[in-house]
Amino acid sequence: MTEDNEISLAQPSSAPRTILVLGGGGMKGIAHIGVWKALEEAGVRPDAIMGTSIGALIGAGIASGFGWRELAEIARKLTKDDIVAINRRAVFFGGVREDAVFMGDHFRRYIESILPVKTFAEMKHPFRLNTVSLVSGDEVWFGTDCRQDVPVADAVYASCALPIYFPPLKTADGDYLVDGGVLDVFPVRKAEAWGAERIIAVDVGAEFLPPAEGFFERGMIAIHDRVLNLNLRDQRSRCLDGYDGPPMVYVRPRVGHLGGWDFDRTQFFLEEGYRATRQALKEQEAA
Repeated sequence: MTEDNEISLAQPSSAPRTILVLGGGGMKGIAHIGVWKALEEAGVRPDAIMGTSIGALIGAGIASGFGWRELAEIARKLTKDDIVAINRRAVFFGGVREDAVFMGDHFRRYIESILPVKTFAEMKHPFRLNTVSLVSGDEVWFGTDCRQDVPVADAVYASCALPIYFPPLKTADGDYLVDGGVLDVFPVRKAEAWGAERIIAVDVGAEFLPPAEGFFERGMIAIHDRVLNLNLRDQRSRCLDGYDGPPMVYVRPRVGHLGGWDFDRTQFFLEEGYRATRQALKEQEAA
């Protein structure tokens, strides 16, 4: 992270009071849309949004002005083919030298096609997303009071570019950016640094469950996913254990047992995000 980016995170031009934090979790992140529906119905209007990976994609849609209905319609139409296009060179002999098993441009074009804005300046609400630089090893933030030197679709793609699956975003200055969840899949601490007085944090990350029978015979992708889940488990523990930041409404939809590539449970994800948010808000009121 550059010095300027660190300054902008610590000293924003205006500190939002309530920040909605949307974590990463693959297709489980569709639950974020149900969260937005429940917040709209409850009259809760966050002052800003922060997102990681799928949370960056959903967050960008919200910050661009989409309501839950528009987002739900996009989610229901989403198919695996919209996101996944096999990099056939990666499956040939010598394919280990390829940078990913899927084609990045295909996914990036999909992101561009669904977002109603091209630049961060066009967004209707303050918004930030994180990526990770493979050059510096630091988080790189884009959006309000942060970098805005790439199109929104490029920044969102980079935040979703999970290594091995999708190639890094190559920037004009020679950097290589990947999924923000590599370092911070649930950036509530960065929301605190932005000046939040209340955080609504949506956690759609995976549970670290015992592997299914035959799991390790599925190959390098399955092993990579297992290592990733270990990393994400530790991230969540560091984030939540002993949390002493501003008041937080913690929303944990019951999706952690499901896979991040499940394209057949869209309606369940929508409904579970809605249910979990209503419950979290009710518990907050009763406290």
